[in-house]
Amino acid sequence: MQDSDLLLIADIGGTKTDVLVVSATAGVARPLARARLKSAEYPDLKTLLGEFLTTAGVAVRRACLAVAGPVINGRAHLTNLPWEVDGAALCAQLAFTSVDVLNDLAAIAHAIPVLQATDVKILNEGHAPDAATKAVIAPGTGLGEAFLVWDGERYRPQPSEGGHADFAPPTAALAGLIPYLRHRYDHVSYELVCSGIGIPRLYEYFRDQDPAREDPRFAAALAASADHTPLILDAALRAGTPCPICHAVVEAFLTILAAEAGNLALKVFALGGIYIAGGIPPRLLPLLDERRFVDAFCAKGRFSQLLARIPVQVVINPDATLMGTATYGWERMQGDLEGPHTGPNARPAP
Repeated sequence: MQDSDLLLIADIGGTKTDVLVVSATAGVARPLARARLKSAEYPDLKTLLGEFLTTAGVAVRRACLAVAGPVINGRAHLTNLPWEVDGAALCAQLAFTSVDVLNDLAAIAHAIPVLQATDVKILNEGHAPDAATKAVIAPGTGLGEAFLVWDGERYRPQPSEGGHADFAPPTAALAGLIPYLRHRYDHVSYELVCSGIGIPRLYEYFRDQDPAREDPRFAAALAASADHTPLILDAALRAGTPCPICHAVVEAFLTILAAEAGNLALKVFALGGIYIAGGIPPRLLPLLDERRFVDAFCAKGRFSQLLARIPVQVVINPDATLMGTATYGWERMQGDLEGPHTGPNARPAP
């Protein structure tokens, strides 16, 4: 099967890669082929995509790829995976006519204008002015940030690497994180504590304050697991008898996330709204106290009243990145967006 509106899209992260073949008529909700693959099990993206295409059996010649890392002229080195993604190289290797590469947070930003009410959970209603800047913060394996600016006709997503900015503890109780982590890391960023790779570090911090509190059985389970984050989150969410250390980890994580969301709102003047995306926040909704989260978001001294007017929403649609990737890919196919476009007919990058 081959159709001019078919598009291969992928959300490429440090832990997993979602790959779909979609059509402009059916959309992401009804893909022609779909797979979720463990990124670390493949030496490179070419191998992963080649296997997917062989298994899917669908002829598709255009691709749009969202990657967890900065993208410059169609190339990206993934932040938490030893891959280089090169759109031009993939065109040649896999016989695509075009491959677009964009930052995964920019992809989520492309989804923001098309999200429906059922795709989000409102934490703060707020009062957004027309055409005001919007921003996205997304803790997954790492911590991504992006924003959208109105150009007079449409919202234009802009990528950011704000998750790697210096971490500042939002409360006195968390101030000890800085000296604790600086014993092991030259740079303590927000991603180091507010992401999937950061949650085990928070656990170690709270555990080391009182090692006797740690359940030996849970310690053994952590030692036997290559990925501690799911175990910690499951133990914090356990009904009736949550792990005290894990519960403290989630409380700290949500406080840090709220504080950095407030920082992002101030930096880009995101009066149009803050969108909390990524794989972790929807999972933690049962433990998310909306009032406490919004209070931490607004705790910016003289600007607290301004922040209280900003809408805050959690993106609960797990396909938001793919929705944005498809939106961007179809717009590029139609020539509606400018920028690096790899393929035989591509214009040279400036």
